Amino acid sequence: MFVDEVKLIVKAGNGGDGCTAFRREKYVPMGGPFGGNGGHGASIIFKVDEGLHTLLDLRYQKLIKGHKGENGKGKNQHGKGAEDVIVKVPRGTVVTDLDTGLIIADLTDKDSSCVVAKGGRGGRGNTAFKTQTNTAPDFSEKGEPGEERELKVELKMLADVGLVGLPSVGKSTFISCVSHSRPKIAAYHFTTLYPNLGVAKSKNNRSFVIADLPGLIKGASTGEGLGDRFLKHIERTKIIAHVIDMSGSEGRDPYEDYLTINKELEEYSEKLLKKPQIIIANKMDIEGSQKLLSEFKNKVKDVEIFEISAALNKGLDKVIDRLGELLEDLPDTTLYQDDAFESHVLYKFESEKPFEIEKEDDSTWHIKGEKIEKLFKMTKIESEEGMNRFLKKLRRLGVDDKLKELGVKENDQVRILDFYFTYKD
Repeated sequence: MFVDEVKLIVKAGNGGDGCTAFRREKYVPMGGPFGGNGGHGASIIFKVDEGLHTLLDLRYQKLIKGHKGENGKGKNQHGKGAEDVIVKVPRGTVVTDLDTGLIIADLTDKDSSCVVAKGGRGGRGNTAFKTQTNTAPDFSEKGEPGEERELKVELKMLADVGLVGLPSVGKSTFISCVSHSRPKIAAYHFTTLYPNLGVAKSKNNRSFVIADLPGLIKGASTGEGLGDRFLKHIERTKIIAHVIDMSGSEGRDPYEDYLTINKELEEYSEKLLKKPQIIIANKMDIEGSQKLLSEFKNKVKDVEIFEISAALNKGLDKVIDRLGELLEDLPDTTLYQDDAFESHVLYKFESEKPFEIEKEDDSTWHIKGEKIEKLFKMTKIESEEGMNRFLKKLRRLGVDDKLKELGVKENDQVRILDFYFTYKD
């Protein structure tokens, strides 16, 4: 089964919790803190496997989850980090974050990989918090939560030449004659239900990949037929080859077929019409095709036209040799602009708000913000010293000042995530 698009949730592993422990040994007076750090959580990594050509393995995986890091232990023993989860995908896989709409990775190179969800770092044990003023800290951290994302994973095939055309124009017959690809060929429409790839070789010994797409019809770019699912597979191609039934055996006008396909390409993406094109005039062995070809050439004068009969294996070498020549001078295509990709910001701008506060209907003050929520999740609130440290950090971030500015009163309820505090001045 050919699967080229899936949606799934990835949840990286949380970091292991830090340990609160003290050294208590005979002859070691005032042993001090002795708790180790937690191990890092498992990251989710997508990695290219050239043996794969479909996303079938991901179709039924609604959730990919990484393991939590090992907790720290006494005697300053650090927890073991969890092994990363490696998800194998085919070349040409594009990973998009559904929340932001930005592309996380476009995996086109051999053995390329990308971390799509980063595992949380391990929480620090109480040994890490020892200072000159606090020589015996009685608190430690929980592990950092791992990233959780909802992703769209698409396969956009890597091919040099894309064969496009209406159903039953001979695309599958053509690719079967010029390569070792063996697509299904039959005398009815939509015989090809998924893209087929074949490798052809020109006379200068240049090998290149040809993609045979399912037949397009009018309205394919908006969902008619199979076109909207498979048009994306020609986005990476360097050359578009129109295969046209020049005999009119289906009762259609070849020129109208050509206009229809170009219209659908334009509706899907204007970039497709900017790609170099050639026209493969097929079924030239059928009576009346020469007359229709002559009329076609009078209307289309700016695109190279090659006369072939795929059924009789005639004229195919000229097409392959010309494609080989054209491909020598064409650079690799860039599918996305830089601004489409997710950027990893190392420094936050001062103008960005570290938190937001809103008053809810029940008069509870709700504090929101990624930094504060992560800090809370890593705090062991059952530890009085750990809780006091958390409240001090809130003050440093300006939360108390902001609450006063908004009109908070003594004994008001304050919420962070699902935890409620009572405000005390």
